[in-house]
Amino acid sequence: MDAIDRKILAVLQDDASLSVADIGNKVGLSSTPCWKRIQRLEADGVILKRVALVDQDRIGLGISVFVSVETGDHSQEWLERFAKTVGAMPEVMEFYRMAGDVDYMLRVVVPDMAGYDAFYKRLIAAVPLKNVTSRFAMEKIKSTTALPIPA
Repeated sequence: MDAIDRKILAVLQDDASLSVADIGNKVGLSSTPCWKRIQRLEADGVILKRVALVDQDRIGLGISVFVSVETGDHSQEWLERFAKTVGAMPEVMEFYRMAGDVDYMLRVVVPDMAGYDAFYKRLIAAVPLKNVTSRFAMEKIKSTTALPIPA
């Protein structure tokens, strides 16, 4: 990946709806070479997909919860069951296996406290858990999907 590929990635992260010609103009390429680079970045798995970002508040999902999960069972069977169950829950936006004092961290979005309560009950019923701690976001100060492209 060279400097032009990095510029293309930065432009696409800012606005993936731009035409190939507009992207090419921003990075100093004509349309065909720009399109070929974008296709290669997609084929190489650098660009995973292009999506529309939706304002969660405007669609009624005003509560963000960071959920820490601790388990007493670290077997592969338990992990596969937990990952399958949590992965299928539409409220879960991000799901990480952690190092440190917490085993898993989830970012969950729900419409209200009743929605979180329903989610929580499904979560604790799915697999045995040692501890679940919920932290409710009061204000979103920064949120971005754009990665800092290394030089």
